[in-house]
Amino acid sequence: MRASRLVTLLLLLQDRGRMTAQQLAEELEVSVRTVYRDVEALSTAGVPLYGDAGHAGGYRLVDGYRTRLTGLTEGEARAAFLAAVPGAAAELGLGEALAAAQLKLRAALPAPLREHAGRFQERFLLDAPGWYGADTDPVPHLSAVAAAVWERRALLLRYRRWRAPEEIERRVEPYGLVLKAGRWYLVAAGPSGVRTYRVDQILGLRRLAEFAAPGGFDLAAYWTSHLAGFRARLHTAEALVRLTPEGARRLGVTPTSDGWTEARIPIESIDHAHGEFLRLGGDIDVVAPAELRDRIAATVRTLAARYTD
Repeated sequence: MRASRLVTLLLLLQDRGRMTAQQLAEELEVSVRTVYRDVEALSTAGVPLYGDAGHAGGYRLVDGYRTRLTGLTEGEARAAFLAAVPGAAAELGLGEALAAAQLKLRAALPAPLREHAGRFQERFLLDAPGWYGADTDPVPHLSAVAAAVWERRALLLRYRRWRAPEEIERRVEPYGLVLKAGRWYLVAAGPSGVRTYRVDQILGLRRLAEFAAPGGFDLAAYWTSHLAGFRARLHTAEALVRLTPEGARRLGVTPTSDGWTEARIPIESIDHAHGEFLRLGGDIDVVAPAELRDRIAATVRTLAARYTD
């Protein structure tokens, strides 16, 4: 543990230049007294660093000195690929490894590139989950699933699905994990071929023996194909509607005039379209199907009666 802290202290000085004992203590989450001892240990080991006294003082390395202790550990290397999505790294238990990997990468860069990388990190942030990501279900088995994916171990899953029977048990061979809109999905081979499972719907699991993954499986290509198939299955019907210019804009339809625009809109189901179209209020007039028009009319009458009383 102390060896790792000494390396981190050395890399911090290499990356940032002069730092006070208090700043180092805060970064390393130790006491100032511990920083003093660590600095003395590095000096004894031959690391050319020195301290300046006074208000603007601090520790720094001799100009031109650069350590070669920048090799990434296995965990840090994996975490580096999640650098754009720090929340994902934290969920996988790689938050600390990601911070260490970024520090090592910055320390290995020449000074001009370090400054450029720092500006980029200050000014750009990828926040993958949606606005309501905090309301998503917990994912208690994510770490175990991730370990199985990495180690190529089969899993016996107890899984909750939307159709009967709702709870099933299935042996799968995990190929990969995908983070989509704040949710984790497991891509795995089972009795019916390669399927996608929501990790937050896994009720329990048991690790099984290792398996040999098929050669040539492309996770990104599979996911692209899966999304295309999902969208094709999603919109299996359509509705004929009339839209105001504002309604057309909100649905991504090109208006044909300053008045009403008639359009055919793909829909997933009557239930789903009922909720989505109600959001448009008076900017939409559903012409067909009749069942959808009747459902919306009934809802509007109920709301009108409720708010009239």
